[in-house]
Amino acid sequence: MSQTGTTQSELSRISGVRQPSISQFVSGKVDLSDEQLDRLLSCMGFRLEVIRRPVEPDLNRSERRSWERHRRLSSHLTRSTFEQWRPTIERNIVRLRGRVTGQPHTRNLERWQSLVERNDVLGIQRVLTGLDRESIEMREVSPMGGMLSQDERRRPKSRKGAEVLTHSAGA
Repeated sequence: MSQTGTTQSELSRISGVRQPSISQFVSGKVDLSDEQLDRLLSCMGFRLEVIRRPVEPDLNRSERRSWERHRRLSSHLTRSTFEQWRPTIERNIVRLRGRVTGQPHTRNLERWQSLVERNDVLGIQRVLTGLDRESIEMREVSPMGGMLSQDERRRPKSRKGAEVLTHSAGA
């Protein structure tokens, strides 16, 4: 934007992307879809080129430990185990509602509730293993407590530097 002398409000007017979304993107608070980013860049005379490569996320110690536990939990999650766990998950949501205040926590509890009500096992797995900011924040109010045995909770974390899934032509 500085290179083209385009303001956020001007970019919003000509692109159709809301100015608060542009502001949050610029400040690093949200990600835009490739389509939105391409639209914004086109309005400033640029194209979006997407390059895919694995990148280690910048997680603090607490976020890393939470992800590791939830990832381990996701390996046990099936439609069948979900039905077995559902009463505990629902009780945990109710318990968390009584303790949690403020955003994004209350909104994330609503999202958990919605995933459970819809029996969205795939959506739950995405939250359990996701490294996007939204998944990280949802795990902060996770209703999945009590699903792993003490032995599994204590199991050493996965080795750093393990194989990274990559895709190459002809592989």
